Amino acid sequence: MPRVQPLKRGEKKKDILFPYIEDHVKEYLQTHWEEEECQQDVSLLRKQAEEDAHLDGAVPIPAASGDGEDDRERMIQAVVDNVCWQMSLDRKTTALKQLQGHMWRAAFKAGLMKAEFFEDVVPAVRKWREAGMKVYVYSSGSVEAQKLLFGHSTEGDVLELFDGHFDTKIGHKVESESYRKIASSIGCSTSNILFLTDVTVEASAAEAADVHVAVVVRPGTRGS
Repeated sequence: MPRVQPLKRGEKKKDILFPYIEDHVKEYLQTHWEEEECQQDVSLLRKQAEEDAHLDGAVPIPAASGDGEDDRERMIQAVVDNVCWQMSLDRKTTALKQLQGHMWRAAFKAGLMKAEFFEDVVPAVRKWREAGMKVYVYSSGSVEAQKLLFGHSTEGDVLELFDGHFDTKIGHKVESESYRKIASSIGCSTSNILFLTDVTVEASAAEAADVHVAVVVRPGTRGS
């Protein structure tokens, strides 16, 4: 497997992590196809494909027909095509995120990737925790992918700095109800939460739930 450069400061997941998925998804599926976890990923993607059948350009994933190696390769190619289709639309489905998370896990554990943070991030989080604040991560990336990033960084394993993680299983980041659910989950009023984001539509959704918001502007971000 070719070496993948670290995720750099100023680069977003779309610049390094997502192209890695598109470039290696077929190889990953061929290697792990017989494993239970991979089959669970495929089943979830197939179920999502069935729900997406009404969408223009949707790519179906057929069930096994028992034709041996040809059938296996046909299904693998269908999964590859479905994943690339979803990613081309920047979709955030749980099925897609689950497979991506498993692929990133393999890459991080193999030492092919390391996350690199802006130099003020880790000191800031440490300062907040020393002040008695709790810090959580909410991302469209799966909880597993989040833990991979923070557990395999150029700063080492910094998972201990975070009190918990949330992903789209609790709701999408552009939906106000998601922030209410998070507040309920951590036993906190929404008005006592500060949400940091570089996406203005997420900021608007959070504000509608009475969450305090700070829009973060960094090199490589657009605040869109």
